[in-house]
Amino acid sequence: MADALAFEDFPAAEVAEYGGITVSARDIVAFAREFDPQPFHLDEGAARAATGGLIASGWHTCALLLRMNCEAFLSRAATVGDAGVEEVKWTRPVRPGDRLHVRRVALAARSWDGRPDAGEVEFLYEVVNQEGAVAMTQRAVLRLQRRGCAEAR
Repeated sequence: MADALAFEDFPAAEVAEYGGITVSARDIVAFAREFDPQPFHLDEGAARAATGGLIASGWHTCALLLRMNCEAFLSRAATVGDAGVEEVKWTRPVRPGDRLHVRRVALAARSWDGRPDAGEVEFLYEVVNQEGAVAMTQRAVLRLQRRGCAEAR
């Protein structure tokens, strides 16, 4: 991919904001029916008693983050794998009508042991709602090809 994003495109301390997804009650219930069928994700009445109203599954919020990341940069990134998600924290419920976007911070950019053709970038992703409140954070490490190196193995 000629316009692929490489390791060098993500310097430490870089902050980027992107995305924009409005979450509907229908989306919350559909995801919950399929993947997280707890009452406060499925039924407004049950949710009102437990959480003050319908809330999205945390895993739904993770999936929305992945979608926004793919649309913003992952689909164009010269990835050679990832080291995994280090941490996920759900800090505020996501409710119907919330509009979410991502704030991405490159916490560190470093060499990848044994791979001179690639490096690792540690990211902090914050899923932020329309009020500026952080609903979720995720810390993950992505491995990327260095610019000018041969195709990833």
